[in-house]
Amino acid sequence: MCSLTAVEMGLPGFGMEALADVTHGGTWYIGVLAAPGVPEMLLAGREHEFLGGWLFPGMTADADAVTTVDIDEFVRTYSRPGGWRGPSGLYRSMLSEGPEIVALAAARGLTMPVLAVGGGGGAFTAQTMRQVTRGRLEEVQLEGVGHYVAMETPEMLADAIRPFVASISNF
Repeated sequence: MCSLTAVEMGLPGFGMEALADVTHGGTWYIGVLAAPGVPEMLLAGREHEFLGGWLFPGMTADADAVTTVDIDEFVRTYSRPGGWRGPSGLYRSMLSEGPEIVALAAARGLTMPVLAVGGGGGAFTAQTMRQVTRGRLEEVQLEGVGHYVAMETPEMLADAIRPFVASISNF
């Protein structure tokens, strides 16, 4: 049986695009990353400062969760030619694919069991999954965790996922 575990995520058309609206509390970097060519122009050569000095410290609850080794690996990959293409594409799609995803959810929705795990984003993941899931939905909110759940508390995340996965075999 298939299932979906959604961890600290949203979907275009279900509120995720609001994260780019700086006039209502959204974050500036989404627009920077979504604009074609802008990440390369502003962030190339500054990956360490952006990722290690601002992004990870600002989006984690545990300052020690993302190590210098982790940051060095992110910097290495983002510093390669085309390294910003992935996040740029993600945020561009977030700003353009909402109507398509809303239509898909309305026509079909998710029917497999879904586990929604929230961290620093609060109930956002669960709220999103409630709107698109027609089948069984379980929700777990991990307290004291930032956005990078798997990096900050892999054990807590595994403890949240294990019973869900075990229940699917009995579903």
